[in-house]
Amino acid sequence: MTNKASGLCQNGFEKLQQVFEENFHQYNEVGAAIALVQNGELVVDLHAGHQDVDRQVPWQESTVANVWSTTKGVVGMCFAMLVDRGVLSYQTKLSEYWPAFDTEEKKHITLAMLLSHQSGLCGFRDEATVGDLYQRQNAAQTLATMQPFWVPGESYGYHAISVGILASEFLVRVCGRSIKQFVKEELAEPFGLSISIGLEQERYAHAATMIAPADMQASDLAAQMNEVQQAALNNPPLTPDLPNTDEWRQADIPSANGFATATALAKLYGAMSGSGSIDGKVLMSPNAIKQATTVQTGEGVDQVLQMPGQWSCGFLKNAMGIYGPGENAFGHSGWGGSFAFADPDKGIGFAYTMNRMGTDLIGDPRNMALLAALYEALG
Repeated sequence: MTNKASGLCQNGFEKLQQVFEENFHQYNEVGAAIALVQNGELVVDLHAGHQDVDRQVPWQESTVANVWSTTKGVVGMCFAMLVDRGVLSYQTKLSEYWPAFDTEEKKHITLAMLLSHQSGLCGFRDEATVGDLYQRQNAAQTLATMQPFWVPGESYGYHAISVGILASEFLVRVCGRSIKQFVKEELAEPFGLSISIGLEQERYAHAATMIAPADMQASDLAAQMNEVQQAALNNPPLTPDLPNTDEWRQADIPSANGFATATALAKLYGAMSGSGSIDGKVLMSPNAIKQATTVQTGEGVDQVLQMPGQWSCGFLKNAMGIYGPGENAFGHSGWGGSFAFADPDKGIGFAYTMNRMGTDLIGDPRNMALLAALYEALG
């Protein structure tokens, strides 16, 4: 069976389409989509394959996939919009709105520290279940009253799930809306983007079934984790099939349960690569983009990922070249392979979504092939 891509591909990007299609044969892709915005214009918008494991339902233009941690970049955009409006600043202390943070060890935690994984609240200390994640308010209060794993601001470590729970509860306390509501009311509806935190039941038919490869065993890694890594990455342990459940789709976990098309993500990052607008409508100002993407973390190694990283307010800067050769690129990637990023030097926003999850934390061969073809086309 061929996996010929459908959709838009402007002249000059034929190699990108070719590589996208080759990924199905070389890397066992099941269903996927890519999109590219260049200087505000959607120039590539392709999809291929199937959205179900039995390969009976074709991947459509409207198919959304759970993009796991790629959602975190969208959280960063939400707060950038609020900073732009003067509702908050990145130096706003969480304790100004949240009494549980008004303690000696946590009162200095700022919004910037939270969004750049410096708060020390990288996960639960006590054993947690997936069901605990579905109770956002309770989970957030547990984290807020917890002793940080390090002195906030003195180190950093990827808050894999906790950052979204804390951020959403903080937003409720600031302006009465969760991130789930904010994404719907401020991104999806006004800009016509197919993106959401969780998924409304009437859209279930558009959801790709997430598929784990046979060799993906999170439990194999658990034995090698230290205390901080266990808290951030394995408490509770998550399974790749969670996005296929009603409970996950109904939840508000904006670190991990975003559902989106590649088109929506590319348009958002396309705006952040340039003027801050989508189709002439302002998302945020250039100054807000600059603030949101300024590196907040210092030297050293991420305590959770055990590799150097440069975190800004919700985005990973391209220090390790995972978003191509552009040194000023920034974005976020998700468990299994999805990613979206902006390269302001090239004026592009690019996104990739899929349902067959890979096992590479960095360097998924599908990603690398797409990025090589993209930058070859950009010249």
